[in-house]
Amino acid sequence: MKPTEARVLLTGASGGIGQATARALLAAGAAVLLVGRSAERLEQQAQQLVQAGADTSRVRWAQTDINRAGDRALLVREAQRLDCNVVIHNAGLPAFGRLGALDAEEIDAVLQTNLLAPMLLTQALLPRLQSLPAAQLVFVGSVLGSIGLPGFSVYSASKFGLHGFAQALRRELAGTKVQVQYIGPRSTDTGFNDPAVRHYNQATGTAQDTPEAVASEILRLLQDGAAERFLGFPEKLAVRLNGLVPQWLDGSFRRHRDSLPTLTPTSIPNDITPLKGHAT
Repeated sequence: MKPTEARVLLTGASGGIGQATARALLAAGAAVLLVGRSAERLEQQAQQLVQAGADTSRVRWAQTDINRAGDRALLVREAQRLDCNVVIHNAGLPAFGRLGALDAEEIDAVLQTNLLAPMLLTQALLPRLQSLPAAQLVFVGSVLGSIGLPGFSVYSASKFGLHGFAQALRRELAGTKVQVQYIGPRSTDTGFNDPAVRHYNQATGTAQDTPEAVASEILRLLQDGAAERFLGFPEKLAVRLNGLVPQWLDGSFRRHRDSLPTLTPTSIPNDITPLKGHAT
């Protein structure tokens, strides 16, 4: 799709990749609906985009928590009002560390935001998108949605799921007017990465892209219509190898495993009440 014909609903618009993507889309002539949870940040972002030269008619924002059914319903109506024909699922939460160090609430939030919410929002938007002459669904995943790294078990699970959803939906909608695409960036230099992740990346020699580089690839994906794209080398090669013979790469991640934060042992209470019933 030509950017000048694109009316984009962009979730996670206030994040590092989201901000860069909004700028790239607007510079290319698209109209953008900025979606996020903070009205203050969205309003400030919209003002900055207009001050940078974007036409006010092409910049809109909507405060929305995509994890809430009511907010998703409101967003669907706003997308219909603005005649959005492109959806970029960019919202996400990080999760890093040994599995035993993560809270159950954190695990739940990551899976809800990174996987379940995009699925449900897509389901809600799909009837409208299918009524348009042409529409595109772009899922911003991660190379960690194709390569499971030590320390990213939960985050990888969410992105593996998103990749699988996008792939299956692409095949389900083949031959329709709705095109489904997936992009897998590698580590990106944004506030999404906390100091622990930055230390891990440095210790493991992990390369990082700028958010502007990722935004440029998202724009290119929108234009060329590619089904999937992964960013960076050797990450692209690792994605292919991991898909063919994942066990070949198992020994490659010892340095990653050794670079994880130390897990503080937790005590097991002695006064555990046994469950009622009988084992079978």
